[in-house]
Amino acid sequence: MAYKSLDSITRSDIEALGISDDVSYKLLRDLDDIIRNHGSSATPPERWIEISRRILHPDLPFSFHQMMYYGCYKDFGPDPPAWLPDPNVASLTNVGGLLERRGREFLGDDYKDPVSSFSKFQEFSVSNPEVYWRTILDELNILFSVPPKCVLDRDRSGDNPGGNWLPGAYLNPARNCLSSSSKRRSDDDVVIRWRNEGSDDLPVNAMTLLELRSQVWLTAHALNALDLVEESAIAIDMPMNVESVIIYLAIVLAGHVVVSIADSFSPREISTRLKISKAKAIFTQDEIIRGDKSIPLYRRVVDAEAPLAIVIPARGSFVRMNLRENDLSWNEFLGNAGKMRGMEYIAVEKPAGACTNILFSSGTTGEPKAIPWTNISPLKSAADAWCHMDVHQGDVVAWPTNLGWMMGPWLVYASLINGACMALYNGSPPGPAFAKFVQDAEVTMLGVIPSIVRTWQNSNSTSGFDWSRIRCFGSTGEASNVDEYLWLMSRAHYKPVIEYCGGTEIGGSFVTGSLLQPQSLAAFSTAAMGCKLFILGEDCNPLVSKFMPPDAEGVGELALWPHVFGASSSLLNGNHYNVYFKGMPTFQGQILRRHGDLFERTSKGYYRAQGRADDTMNLGGIKVGSVEIERVCNSVDDSVLETAAIGVPPPSGGPEQLVIAVVLKSQELTNRDLNLLKKSFNSEIQKKLNPLFKVSSVVTLPSLPRTATNKVMRRVLRQRLTQAGLNSKL
Repeated sequence: MAYKSLDSITRSDIEALGISDDVSYKLLRDLDDIIRNHGSSATPPERWIEISRRILHPDLPFSFHQMMYYGCYKDFGPDPPAWLPDPNVASLTNVGGLLERRGREFLGDDYKDPVSSFSKFQEFSVSNPEVYWRTILDELNILFSVPPKCVLDRDRSGDNPGGNWLPGAYLNPARNCLSSSSKRRSDDDVVIRWRNEGSDDLPVNAMTLLELRSQVWLTAHALNALDLVEESAIAIDMPMNVESVIIYLAIVLAGHVVVSIADSFSPREISTRLKISKAKAIFTQDEIIRGDKSIPLYRRVVDAEAPLAIVIPARGSFVRMNLRENDLSWNEFLGNAGKMRGMEYIAVEKPAGACTNILFSSGTTGEPKAIPWTNISPLKSAADAWCHMDVHQGDVVAWPTNLGWMMGPWLVYASLINGACMALYNGSPPGPAFAKFVQDAEVTMLGVIPSIVRTWQNSNSTSGFDWSRIRCFGSTGEASNVDEYLWLMSRAHYKPVIEYCGGTEIGGSFVTGSLLQPQSLAAFSTAAMGCKLFILGEDCNPLVSKFMPPDAEGVGELALWPHVFGASSSLLNGNHYNVYFKGMPTFQGQILRRHGDLFERTSKGYYRAQGRADDTMNLGGIKVGSVEIERVCNSVDDSVLETAAIGVPPPSGGPEQLVIAVVLKSQELTNRDLNLLKKSFNSEIQKKLNPLFKVSSVVTLPSLPRTATNKVMRRVLRQRLTQAGLNSKL
């Protein structure tokens, strides 16, 4: 759709969006007032921020929000900022306050103020890890039973180019989650708020730090009664609820190793992970209740031939099914604590490099990689939240996820170590019940994945709920969409979206955003603190320009500086060096770390995800990422819900042909409609990307195949299309 510039918008344009006569009059009057008062000297971002604050609110049609946004940035060029930091309150953020106190100490005369000096501080975090990480660990009030000898031992002997972090240190991450201090919080502070699906009209449940600590101590004592050997692997296959968080912390507090298994997995997938990790026990739930459906989770665990299972009831206090011999109900398990009930549990302190959690990659192309999180990984998660999402005491953090994926443990550490409260909804997040929970729990930081946002928008799930307490959003899991995230921001009166991209093996993010930088939609504004990024060119070497090494504009596979705090250094079932370092280029004498994502660095310094490097295609000799094409196609027609761009080799050989797989919102399309859609795709792709790109075929699907972590499996689509031929339906 072509949008008018702001000064060309008329009252009839506004009324055409379904806005009443009197409201349209006021909106146009306010718009004219902003244009007149700011004058020609105002930049488009300055006008947009004023419009988003003074004129726009969630009750107005989203089409009017789009009219304002695109009208404001007409002819602006790429990467228009949807949010700007306010210099007057920058010092109230975690990083801003730190820079106000010590910016000149860190940066010398280069320090100006928190906003203009943030990029310099990010560079400082890479070049001075000893000073930076000691500072952050102090800000997080991390407790060591034995302090580290240094932050980073760069000895690269053996197969670990990433060095040795916090050598000599002993700590326990769960102890850090449960401690109280004047710097962090008090025992009476609420640290978990939760609600079960079906109880949406009841008050939100709450648990204080004192209550959480007591429950974790009890569970840890009960674990001791099982007579497991030290550092046993203990699995959790449960929804992300208050019981699973207690169990997770208890396993870590007792010095054992959590094995993370998603509650959506089949018996075969559960079995694979139990065998790889050599788990000695598993915590699970008798069933998962979602609306009128009951999913037999314990039955799956039994079919997986799991070891000793401790079974928590989904409803009530008792398990309503027969258990295997030697398996324990939750009540029986806790009863084993005996006389230790109510007694303090002394945390088992382990070396910084000791394993605390085994997580798994999605495993869509074979056996999943078993990735050990060390005691440092939780500190990386907490530091990311402190630095980039500005999580601190008084915040309420919600992120629909599961302990089977890295964002589950991330949520535990990001909230509790930072003195914040986590908000857990035990139910399905796409519907209005979750939106109501966000309101009722007074969530201040809401994490999302793009597919959930898409569902909220299409179903209008958030309508009528007050999200004004949200200070920022976080987004991860897949590439996001500009219009969908403009809509998301509009639900909370234009609070920023902090994009967050990393991986299980990173313990957090390597590229993200900051509340001290302008944020553009569906883009990353900065490398994560402590991380250095490289875009690899066609020759597989970092793109380097004379004036901007190694941050040259371009598109290519992303590589990382090897020294990443909290990142993996081993795999349980693979050669870590071969997976992440073998065959990678060097820069300034350091071998770079492989990640596998395709990224664009724009002319304005933003990063945009283009999907996995193996999701690239060669169209007429030009490499392009699937996500780049999908961004264009998703906004071509209102009938399109989502698309997947696939490069398919023709049966007779030759250059790849571009096929667009389309999921429609509701109605069926005729062959004539598909041809028109194909023409629209071609027109927009050639106009916005490259005039040489051509859509060969459009096929419709009821849904896109996805991994358990919601990533589109384009490789599967490519195989289907190659085998089936380019029919209009699969």
